[in-house]
Amino acid sequence: MEIKIDTKEKFTVLSPLLPDLSANIAASIKDTCMNQLSKNPKNIILQMQHVENIEEVAAFQLAELQAHFYENSASFVICTLTESAEKAFDKLELLEFLNTTPTESEAWDIVQMEEIEREFLDGDDF
Repeated sequence: MEIKIDTKEKFTVLSPLLPDLSANIAASIKDTCMNQLSKNPKNIILQMQHVENIEEVAAFQLAELQAHFYENSASFVICTLTESAEKAFDKLELLEFLNTTPTESEAWDIVQMEEIEREFLDGDDF
């Protein structure tokens, strides 16, 4: 399989294993993520340390996927971007909209903080 899946207590880590993130692989990631939204944990960390090249269509698919997760009260964080992958997202003007972190540990922190925020906001009686 070209995507490694590691399920933790609060999130699932997806790791593409190939250096090229094509539209087909992004579609496979999307299918896996959409399936995960109906389960627990529904938060996703996309670990990109192996990805060197990203097709334009794949980059936009990931951005749309992240937006869909946040619309459904779930976190989607991309971590460990290689320099070339970061440049690809930046060139498409997507980097500033994506939730990215340099390390997987920081991505865990973001997911946990967003979980706390959602619990707090869901409990508000305003």
